[in-house]
Amino acid sequence: MITLPELRNKPVVLVVDDEPEILVALTDLLEETYTVLSASSGEQGLKLLEQQPDVAVIISDQRMPNMTGDAFLAQARQLSSAGAVLLTGYADISAVEAALNRGQISFFAYKPWDGETLLSMVAQAARRYELEKELACEQRLLRGLLDNLPFGLAFKDEKGRFIRVNAQMAQQLGTSVQDCLGQTEEELVEGERLASLQDAKPVLASGGRDQQVLKLSDAKGYARWHDLTRIKLGNGSDGSVTSRAMPDVADYSILIDRDVTDLLNLEQRLRQAQKMQAIGTLAGGIAHDFNNLLTAIMGSLELVQDIEPPKEAGVSRLFNNALEAARRGGVLTQKLLDFSRPRHLSCQQVDVVSLLKDLEGFMMHGKVPSDLQDALGADSLEAAGRMSGVQFNLPEDPLPVVWTDAIQLELAVFNLCVNAQDAQPDDGVISVSVRKSARLLGRTSSGAPGEAWVVVQVMDTGVGMTEEMQARIFDPFFTTKDMGQGTGMGLSMIYGFINHCGGEVRVDSVPGGGTSIELWLPAMAATNQPVPEKIVAAPKPVEPRVVLPVLEPGNTILVVDDEPGVRAVTAGFLRRAGYKVLEAASGMEALQKVDDSPEIALVVMDVMMPGMNGNEAARHIQVKKPHLPVLFVTGYTDLGLLPAGVTVLHKPYTRDALLADVRAMLAA
Repeated sequence: MITLPELRNKPVVLVVDDEPEILVALTDLLEETYTVLSASSGEQGLKLLEQQPDVAVIISDQRMPNMTGDAFLAQARQLSSAGAVLLTGYADISAVEAALNRGQISFFAYKPWDGETLLSMVAQAARRYELEKELACEQRLLRGLLDNLPFGLAFKDEKGRFIRVNAQMAQQLGTSVQDCLGQTEEELVEGERLASLQDAKPVLASGGRDQQVLKLSDAKGYARWHDLTRIKLGNGSDGSVTSRAMPDVADYSILIDRDVTDLLNLEQRLRQAQKMQAIGTLAGGIAHDFNNLLTAIMGSLELVQDIEPPKEAGVSRLFNNALEAARRGGVLTQKLLDFSRPRHLSCQQVDVVSLLKDLEGFMMHGKVPSDLQDALGADSLEAAGRMSGVQFNLPEDPLPVVWTDAIQLELAVFNLCVNAQDAQPDDGVISVSVRKSARLLGRTSSGAPGEAWVVVQVMDTGVGMTEEMQARIFDPFFTTKDMGQGTGMGLSMIYGFINHCGGEVRVDSVPGGGTSIELWLPAMAATNQPVPEKIVAAPKPVEPRVVLPVLEPGNTILVVDDEPGVRAVTAGFLRRAGYKVLEAASGMEALQKVDDSPEIALVVMDVMMPGMNGNEAARHIQVKKPHLPVLFVTGYTDLGLLPAGVTVLHKPYTRDALLADVRAMLAA
């Protein structure tokens, strides 16, 4: 049995000879520099090569029984790329010459050998083996890199023929790697690609580098953006000419084809997000003052009606018309604010598949659930009766749950279906589907392992949209519908809602080719236990006017607002309801009123005020009088900054809404 010695970091030499004395002599000569393996026959040598493939040099005697040296080396070549030295006598010179011609051996030496000469042969053979191994490793690494690049890469010879092409480049050229080799680019491309190549030639001749960004159609007809870069190797990056050192590649060139569609889409979405943030900031800045104006207008109109109701029918109609217009202005402002910062979400774990099954059920029968009726406008409620043709393609297997507001998600999908219906020809198809995806345009979902993205897609075969329209569809008040048929806030609110939930909205549309809108929501791992967000009640809908009975006097209310018009309206509502009212124009003045008037039973506090805001003033009041309730009124604020569990009345508000909250807080 052959025992392999412990291998060290030395080149391995296999010595094969049928004479034990020769094996000992060669081992003594080589063992200081090499790890030596020995075999007494060609058969044993082949077994050793099977066990030890990393043999650098084989030294074999030519004349051995059963298997000659050249026959052994011929078989050894199938197992190893080691260098070979053949030891022979003068009578075997013809066999040696044949082995040299066949490339089976690197050197040969006559017996008896010269030690220094043989060591030199072995050293050269070992060095060549190491170089060949390193070269093979580099080739494998480069091939692996070439085949796995995320872009197309190709090399051309001096005549422009492809000599190296990766699979990505072959795909871009619409053929296989083998069919590309030996062909020129002109022979494989046409149209825009061919025109770009012709434009690049004079630039390459003068500067050695050309770069173009083209809009091309893929095999399915979809438009894709490609960054084509061509580089001539004859011009080094430092301006030197490489043809002297490498004359065989001086006129070679490189072609790089990067599909940058996703990158451009990411940049476009970043610009869209920045634009939406700017619009949201602008909306928040003007919303407070605008809602104050609406509150003053609505309140003043209501007070005028209470003090001296119009006697003529025409005047009464004008009063009601003005009041209704102010209310509609408040609703429109609320939609704009919900786009910039959704404030009324009740988030929970939602099974999207179950939600869409429920949505499919009521759309099939044209019956809108009561929880959606308040959120849908009249036009959407009317459209519900025309949505029975929507196709729902829902998976049987369960998908991960998402953390979102079920009502808002249901409303978003329904509104997308309504928009798709409006854009459909008579025989168009609308489909709703949901799937799980591991990635979102190069971004992996965050959180515990196993998370993914749940994608809800609404797709139609309608008229589609141009690129200019797609760039603006999320802008507030932008609509593709005819005048008077839409406010332009539907998609804006969907964008704000999905963005607030940590997701994204993706749009893919071609004029005449339909539209696909995808809602990407981050999924939750099964082990995730999110902390429930503070649920803030939505503004109460405007109800039919009900005259409340006058309460017994004695309840004193402090009204704090920096806007005189709003403060006067709020105080007027309360006084006519029978309350005693004190007024303050700032947070500091409110604290002084609380100190001076122990009879105050309730504070109606504006949130956004200069100096000391309502939240800060309320905290100071709670220190002075812990049991004094505070009703916050606001036209725009981040409710997450307010204490948990507070009551908030949103501007513009009606008299009935104000008095209902006041009565509830005083009775608590």
